[in-house]
Amino acid sequence: MQPKARAIIIDDDASCRLLLETLLKQRGYEVVSLSDPTACPLYASSQCTCPQDFACGDFLLTDNRMPRMTGIEFVERQTLRGCKGIVGNKAVLSGTWGEDELAHAERLGCQVFDKPYNFKQIMSWLEEREKQILPGRKLVVFDKNHYDL
Repeated sequence: MQPKARAIIIDDDASCRLLLETLLKQRGYEVVSLSDPTACPLYASSQCTCPQDFACGDFLLTDNRMPRMTGIEFVERQTLRGCKGIVGNKAVLSGTWGEDELAHAERLGCQVFDKPYNFKQIMSWLEEREKQILPGRKLVVFDKNHYDL
């Protein structure tokens, strides 16, 4: 049986995180919610620690402007360290974009969204990207004591 889609949300703003969580849970997703990108196990490791054939999630939605690192920096770090999850299903959200940031996000294969959120745009992107989730993919089991699932 195919597990339901899993989205990882990273945003230091609790109200923005809650809005996205609500949207995705209403869609039937399992949601891993983090207030800080450094809470991701990948942050502390020099390489992806997920089991070889498993991915951490199907979607990543991250704020760009956060205190310890930007969402774009997190995606770049995730990619360089061999994360197997969320390939092509990464979105970076921000209320302010610089041209260099937009170009960098595009090079990393990220969808960009503006704040305040346009939920219709986000839903449309999710619907399109859901079609790309491979049948039979395996997801890492998260310790529910460490994440808001």
